[in-house]
Amino acid sequence: MSRELLSRREANAYSPLSLAFLGDSVYDMLVREYLLRQGNMPVAKLHSAKIKLVCAEFQSAAYDLIAEVLDERELAVLKRGRNATGNTVPKHAEAVQYRRATAVESLLGYLYLTGKDERIRELFELVLKNLTDPGE
Repeated sequence: MSRELLSRREANAYSPLSLAFLGDSVYDMLVREYLLRQGNMPVAKLHSAKIKLVCAEFQSAAYDLIAEVLDERELAVLKRGRNATGNTVPKHAEAVQYRRATAVESLLGYLYLTGKDERIRELFELVLKNLTDPGE
């Protein structure tokens, strides 16, 4: 299945929350694939491990790592996502963490729409390398 890629301009026309809507799925799929490749384990264990990596707290920490290596365009998308209004913050997350998590998801949605799959993987690997325990 192939997908139709958008230009940077076309992707920028989407609201940050719309980009985050897509980016959430991109991130979730990367986490699930990563965990599955760690070895065959019960689904309950996979789910528990996934929750730790998909939470706002973890993604907020990823924001700091990612922000350091972005180019100007990518950083602009990240900041648009962070500053997006309309977020309803879940009870288990702080507002700042949730906004930063939304920013990361916005960037991933943008990169996905523009066909930057290699860049997505590069950023994801940076996060895993720096924020996960080697034994996980």
